[in-house]
Amino acid sequence: VQLVESGGGLVQPGGSLRLSCVASGFTFNYMDWFRQAPGKGLEWVSRIYSDGSKTSYAESVKGRFTISRDNAKNTVYLEMNSLKSEDTALYYCVTGSKRGQGTQVTVSA
Repeated sequence: VQLVESGGGLVQPGGSLRLSCVASGFTFNYMDWFRQAPGKGLEWVSRIYSDGSKTSYAESVKGRFTISRDNAKNTVYLEMNSLKSEDTALYYCVTGSKRGQGTQVTVSA
């Protein structure tokens, strides 16, 4: 039973990345993405529910990030566009008490 994130990296401001979160050993009704910037607390980013039709976003990412899921692959994605330096953080997928190890996103010129 685990969550594994991937897809992070170094990108220039204005660039894009797509994060993936693969759930193994269980199914989930909803999945959240959180992030934690250096020296800051955990910030909720987005949520998607089981059928994928209901999504929600933090105001700080609304219009730039898109969450989606592929139930056949038990995977949730976070498409991040128009990235800003303030998006730099360790990104985690979380459902219930389960959390992955995180994937680092660094936005820098």
